[in-house]
Amino acid sequence: MSKLFKRTKILATIGPSTNSREMIEDVIMAGVNGCRLNCSHGSNEERDQQIKWIREAAEKKGRSVAILQDLQGPKIRLGMLKDNRLDLVKGDEVILEYGDFEHDGGKRVPVQYNLAEKCKVGEPLSMFDGKVKAEIVEIVSDTAIRIKILNDGFVMSKKGLNLPDTDFGGDILTEKDLSDIEYGANCDYDYVSLSFVQSASDILKLKQLLLSLGSTAKVIAKIETKKAISSDEHLEEIVKAADGIMVARGDMAVEAGAEVVPIVQRKLIALCRANAKLCIVATQMLSSMVDSPEPTRAEVSDVATAVVQGADVVMLSDETANGKYPLETVKEMKKVILYTQNHSRIAPISKLPVGQTSEVYDAISSAAARLAEKIEADAIVCQTASGATAMMMAAQRPNLPIVTVTSNARVANQLALTYANTAFVRSYSENFGYDLVAELKKSEYLQTKEGKKDLLTVIVSGDKNKVGTDTIRVRSV
Repeated sequence: MSKLFKRTKILATIGPSTNSREMIEDVIMAGVNGCRLNCSHGSNEERDQQIKWIREAAEKKGRSVAILQDLQGPKIRLGMLKDNRLDLVKGDEVILEYGDFEHDGGKRVPVQYNLAEKCKVGEPLSMFDGKVKAEIVEIVSDTAIRIKILNDGFVMSKKGLNLPDTDFGGDILTEKDLSDIEYGANCDYDYVSLSFVQSASDILKLKQLLLSLGSTAKVIAKIETKKAISSDEHLEEIVKAADGIMVARGDMAVEAGAEVVPIVQRKLIALCRANAKLCIVATQMLSSMVDSPEPTRAEVSDVATAVVQGADVVMLSDETANGKYPLETVKEMKKVILYTQNHSRIAPISKLPVGQTSEVYDAISSAAARLAEKIEADAIVCQTASGATAMMMAAQRPNLPIVTVTSNARVANQLALTYANTAFVRSYSENFGYDLVAELKKSEYLQTKEGKKDLLTVIVSGDKNKVGTDTIRVRSV
């Protein structure tokens, strides 16, 4: 079972290439554990339909699938360009002007943010994911700046701008974000990811807002700004405040420099493991498969590295949203995950995992994980109400499956992205962990080792009328 069970999970972005009932079902059946719905594109009506398709596919597969609402955040974008493109040459001077005017093909370009209010002369600016570099040379007016182009290239309509040294200050939630949050609070979202997080207070504000709207979604902090990674202490404060972290490597590379990304990725995975938080590694993991049916060796190594470092989730962006081979990409990523986990141990971390409940429950989870490996159990079974027991168990990074049973569907969906976890919703009973294992053995989802008749499991549970986990049992099924 452990050789077939994918412990690192796959989060896939839904877009034009996967925007149908059939394609969503296909990628979920192929190994997708969660779907990302990007608020930068599409309409609320499209989101409603996609959520319905995802839930139907999950029910058909008989597994929980997480749905993540990804807020756009204060992403600064160009407006519409004539013929959708503008070629640029080193030394060109371009005026970026706030407004929705029609571009005539010249060097006066519309932008969807008033940069003149924030920018200073001499600050760097890049466009189109860093493909075009520039420097601010003049504040032309209250609504326009002049930039000097530093390399040959081109930009396209709606492409993003990055200004790593510009202090934007204020709340990172835009009017669009607030509208998306309000609408999403009544939708079936399991997670909400916050873009361009700068401090722990950004996360706490979003949590309070979701709570006031009656949402039970958890918050993922996207790490992509210079300020967020300004110090290890600052980074850890963000990790502790969030329910999970997304290592948003694309904007991070542009904002802080590509050379910092591998080190920050390793730090964030270790911090998330130490604090029993979800960690998602994102951006360009198999980007060549947007146009090619096979990945490059460097991309395979990138995915394998995230698995060895102990990431909970690896994410696909354009590969499944706009690529030519979305299904093949998911299958390829699953192959890499399975081979890596079956031929390499997870890298150790310097700190023992600590949850947010109590030291007693942390110790129980740690003891259960060590016991399961010592007796060569087939699986660890978690009975949980809130999901905290399963999260803490996953933080131990056991080398075998974690089967979680809960009576809360939202908790089961959220755990779909947690390391090594497969969560099932069942009505509560004193023995619903044992009963689930018997059911999964009968269906052959859980299989005994060769030469053995019974499944050996370690069951971690608590009393329904008490808070927390207090019992470890070894059971043969």
